Amino acid sequence: MVHQVLYRALVSTKWLAESVRAGKLGPGLRVLDASWYSPGTREARKEYLERHVPGASFFDIEECKDKSSPYEMMLPSEAGFSDYVGRLGISNDTHVVVYDGDNLGSFYAPRVWWMFRVFGHRTVSVLNGGFRNWLKEGHPVTSEPSRPEPAVFKATLDRSLLKTYEQVLENLESKRFQLVDSRSQGRYLGTEPEPDAVGRCPSGVDLAKTLIATCRKGVTACHIALAAYLCGKPDVAIYDGSWSEWFRRGPPETRVSQQKDGKA
Repeated sequence: MVHQVLYRALVSTKWLAESVRAGKLGPGLRVLDASWYSPGTREARKEYLERHVPGASFFDIEECKDKSSPYEMMLPSEAGFSDYVGRLGISNDTHVVVYDGDNLGSFYAPRVWWMFRVFGHRTVSVLNGGFRNWLKEGHPVTSEPSRPEPAVFKATLDRSLLKTYEQVLENLESKRFQLVDSRSQGRYLGTEPEPDAVGRCPSGVDLAKTLIATCRKGVTACHIALAAYLCGKPDVAIYDGSWSEWFRRGPPETRVSQQKDGKA
């Protein structure tokens, strides 16, 4: 457990800049831009093509997901993940560093960090402060797309880091684990609209007990998993379907909302 926690869940922009400058990017170290924005706001791939960390590849989270699912952001299959990241030059021996360009510093990068971990890959880190911090500190950027040599990646699903609808449903009776929602209070209660913005971590969480994180579509829940990892708890699982699935499948009496005017 200590070994897992001490592995670099976060790397600094200084460390990455020095690695880029020293020519260390390659089969042993790959960088991914995992930016995603709500439709009609910013265009992640276009921004990547305009400027990104030198050597970084674009990780398209819309491509690397279960496209057959009616829910928003479900994991792909083991084979699908293996194929996708292998085409980005990532093998099971690669240290992966993930960042995104969100104005908050990091938004989708923790989701991709968790995706690698749930598929059995432990050598993955998030760039502390994201692309925003990279630019602020004046590190170099490029518009040249990365074209890494394809690699072989074998994904092995770690079910201890993933929870399903059925497991969350069973927990209503058994109370086997704490289920923590990462959304802000207004979004959790249904009194505020659902923007893609970071909520606030809920209070009263006991890190000594089994902890499962949820949110709207399984993205900001991964912020909780990353924060808990940094606090010494590397075993937080994600309810992948989150509210997107529960709203459609959960028993009616469990779909609680305090919205008044139907606009939330």
